[in-house]
Amino acid sequence: MRIVKLTNETKADLMDKLLKRSPVNYREYEERVAEIIDAVRERGDEALFEFTEKFDHFAVSEDTIRVTADEIKEAYAALDPTLVETMKKSAANVREFHERQKRESFFAARPDGTILGQRITPLEISGVYVPGGKAAYPSSVLMNIIPAKVAGVSRIIMCTPPDKDGKVNAGTLVAADIAGVNEIYKAGGAQAIAAMAFGTKSIPKADKITGPGNIYVALAKKAVFGYVSIDSVAGPSEILVLADETADPRYVAADLLSQAEHDELASAILITTSEALADKVSEEIDGFLKTLERAEITKKSLDNYGYIFVAENETDLIDAANEIASEHMEIMTKDPWGMMTRIKNAGAIFLGPWSSEPVGDYFAGPNHILPTNRTARFFSPLSVDDFIKKSSVIFYSEEALKRDADDIERFAKAEGLTAHANSISVRRT
Repeated sequence: MRIVKLTNETKADLMDKLLKRSPVNYREYEERVAEIIDAVRERGDEALFEFTEKFDHFAVSEDTIRVTADEIKEAYAALDPTLVETMKKSAANVREFHERQKRESFFAARPDGTILGQRITPLEISGVYVPGGKAAYPSSVLMNIIPAKVAGVSRIIMCTPPDKDGKVNAGTLVAADIAGVNEIYKAGGAQAIAAMAFGTKSIPKADKITGPGNIYVALAKKAVFGYVSIDSVAGPSEILVLADETADPRYVAADLLSQAEHDELASAILITTSEALADKVSEEIDGFLKTLERAEITKKSLDNYGYIFVAENETDLIDAANEIASEHMEIMTKDPWGMMTRIKNAGAIFLGPWSSEPVGDYFAGPNHILPTNRTARFFSPLSVDDFIKKSSVIFYSEEALKRDADDIERFAKAEGLTAHANSISVRRT
């Protein structure tokens, strides 16, 4: 793995490379995605079924598009019972964590006759997209559905592509059932996003669409934003490890590889103040690559977006970390909690040698759907807040309105909105 001295030039080169991975840069796919979305919006199920047969090689119909209770039972039977129990334990942890995120409506009454407040209500329909095939991750199913369930969403639907025999990944179905999904539909790709965004005869229109997918899914979510809310336009996975001379190089190497194996666009970066650690981590990575099953993909990822940066000091290390704003950030230093207080931008922060990134992916409880491509500067992990709406509540008494009327009218007239001012003045006569 390449070892580079951390400078302004090498950092700028890294930022440029990382941003090029963002789905918003793949404009050559946008026209095709737009065609699919327009077709589903105009022709509904007819277009949805055509695309499903074309891309997933299964002739779905109005009678077969929805996953049945029997199919879910078959999925349970197909899985190792111990894996099912693991999913249930993970779901319990995810549910417990997200329960702590719940907010309450509030109302504040004043002696002057005003009552001001905020009313919180859940979305009515949440749509979850789940990839199929080799990209089917039951853990992401839990992370998408459970926060919506905790928020109080009354109807949670899920779209996932079928295989050529019309079957859906068993792990996906079991995870969705454990999480509490209401309906599952056999539809994938941009056509599934369009169906949830605009609604068809078979699939209801959702208020929000969440979940990962390929470039077509990411661009489809971007295209329908505004007609429906989305979580984000997610890019490839990434990990940033911050380490000093106290870190175990074998642990650091293993954790970098845990993200590099996702795909060839994944990014794995180490920033350290120790040249000795940098050399040892590089050696450990070479050793692991000889034994890992996805070594070919992992090696390409490291060749393209893998870096070990050696920083002059801790301040430069922190500054670079905040600029990179990584999806996953591990801190393996002698004082990880102290360093964490100086981190401003990160999707999820893992502290100490025993908090490896897969702990968060699968089991701890915090959501693993995180901002990528430096969007941790202004985005947060998926949470209960993503599935609620806030309404302001305003009550004025006659006394309160008369007290504030002059100020309100003055403001309205200053903006040239005399009808606004009039709606106040008519109440004073």
